[in-house]
Amino acid sequence: MSAKTGLERINHTFAVARQERRAAFMPYHALGYPSRQVTIDAIAALADAGADLFEIGIPHSDPLADGPTVQTATHQALMQGTTVTACLEMVRELRDRGVTQPFCGMTYFNPLYRYGVERFVNDAAAAGLDGLIVPDLPPEEATELEQACRRAGLATVYMLAPTSTEERIRLVAGHATGFIYMVSVTGITGARSELPPDLAAFVRSVRRHTDLPLAVGFGISTGEQAAAVAAIADGVIVGSALVRAAGVDDDLATLKALAADLARGSHHPAA
Repeated sequence: MSAKTGLERINHTFAVARQERRAAFMPYHALGYPSRQVTIDAIAALADAGADLFEIGIPHSDPLADGPTVQTATHQALMQGTTVTACLEMVRELRDRGVTQPFCGMTYFNPLYRYGVERFVNDAAAAGLDGLIVPDLPPEEATELEQACRRAGLATVYMLAPTSTEERIRLVAGHATGFIYMVSVTGITGARSELPPDLAAFVRSVRRHTDLPLAVGFGISTGEQAAAVAAIADGVIVGSALVRAAGVDDDLATLKALAADLARGSHHPAA
């Protein structure tokens, strides 16, 4: 791990991708699924397959933004006793194993509140997290989290949806650090057979308000889709398809093959 802050590491990751005229491949994995050891092996495999930055899920019992695949994975992790503390231990273990890509923790406000916001941010930074995504905590209510993250050098990432108003876009652009998470569709996570036709217009509408990197997630499941998103966005976030692949075989062959395809697409934008 370098002496850079988490936010600086995220900024550097996107700067390198931009210089290389490609998008960042940003896989998601739910910590503790399907087991602690497989989590460690799966994230290490994704790192080897070409991941540039990770979104790692800290399980919560009421994951409002997650579709059925991720909900099932986080529920299984919770049933096996995966706690916030255990998640931070897994992050530390991954760093000790040599995984160097930035980690953005995806969770909800209740676990942070119960743990203590300031304490969580400090412990997360010490463990090796670089940023936080908290979908149910809007910028208007996130002063405590933002201040704690600023002191600890972590990014605070917010989401925008196709239904976001111009006013909302300006608000999020003024509060987000690291990148903005662009939700490609209205609704919950989940792999889809095709991308929405108005995605490019949505990305353009947000670019008018910010120079922050824009990462698109929700519904991406193939290398071809990743390449299409990479042509218009700075980051390609893939969750449900990879979570499903992680549970297919013990040697993670399905996960590794899918991750390699998604990394190729992210790194070679469609013309």
